[in-house]
Amino acid sequence: MTYEAPLYRPPSEARSLILQLTLGCSHNQCTFCYMYKGKPYRVKSPEAMREHIAWGKAIDPGARRIFLADGNVLGLETPLLLEILTTLYREFPALERVSLYGGPGDMLGKTPEELASLHKTGLQLVYLGVESGSDTVLQQVRKGVTSEEMITAGVRVREAGIHLSCMLISGLGGTTHWEEHALESARVISAINPEYLGLLTLLVEDNTPLHRQIQQGSFHLLPAEKVLAETRLLLENLQVTDCTFRSNHPSNYLNLAGVLNQDQQRLLAEIQEAGEQGRLRPEGWRAL
Repeated sequence: MTYEAPLYRPPSEARSLILQLTLGCSHNQCTFCYMYKGKPYRVKSPEAMREHIAWGKAIDPGARRIFLADGNVLGLETPLLLEILTTLYREFPALERVSLYGGPGDMLGKTPEELASLHKTGLQLVYLGVESGSDTVLQQVRKGVTSEEMITAGVRVREAGIHLSCMLISGLGGTTHWEEHALESARVISAINPEYLGLLTLLVEDNTPLHRQIQQGSFHLLPAEKVLAETRLLLENLQVTDCTFRSNHPSNYLNLAGVLNQDQQRLLAEIQEAGEQGRLRPEGWRAL
């Protein structure tokens, strides 16, 4: 039993056992995303899921954390998810946390009662790719939801008691919409008030719609110094409570870590210093 490549996980799941119960992404329309373009979405059969869980138990019977892949496992039917969670906590006695990716559409497709039952059965953490709070940017990248729908989705998960980790993509508004991207992202994240917030910086892969837009001249990449300005504007306008903030993904020009809003001024000072000293990750080292 092996994984079906490509396989992705958040940086914070580096020590987790990964169980691949779905393949690809149920949305798979985002113009910037290359992760699952060659991998049609499908759900493994119940038998294949059981075999994969048994394989995971054989290689890591003492797993304390399990991450369910691929993209948007939250889109599975709730009874099936409840059965999976029950099985995991039965088969892995030391298990403390189960986490997964959840698209906003999948969150909106669950009732508050369904999400509460998933939390009660052991779903501890959901990763939500917010990407941007700007309706202009969300529409341009074909995210499939509005900013208000994104807020509703995030708040619904949080109110169910499930921890939420939101992700934003620096530079996604390009040179035209970077200020709107920063300000509106701050608005959306402040409204959701997640436990965790992570920043990635836009990386453009060949054969994506966004790559073609760049070639055609309709999208212009944000230079590194403007990415710093965008991050500064975001942090200046965030209003969150006890939110663990990280920009430690290798795509970023600058690594930042803190708790918001209490570390806001320190983080802003680090951005200022890095900009003045030119202490940024070289372009060729991003994503290594």
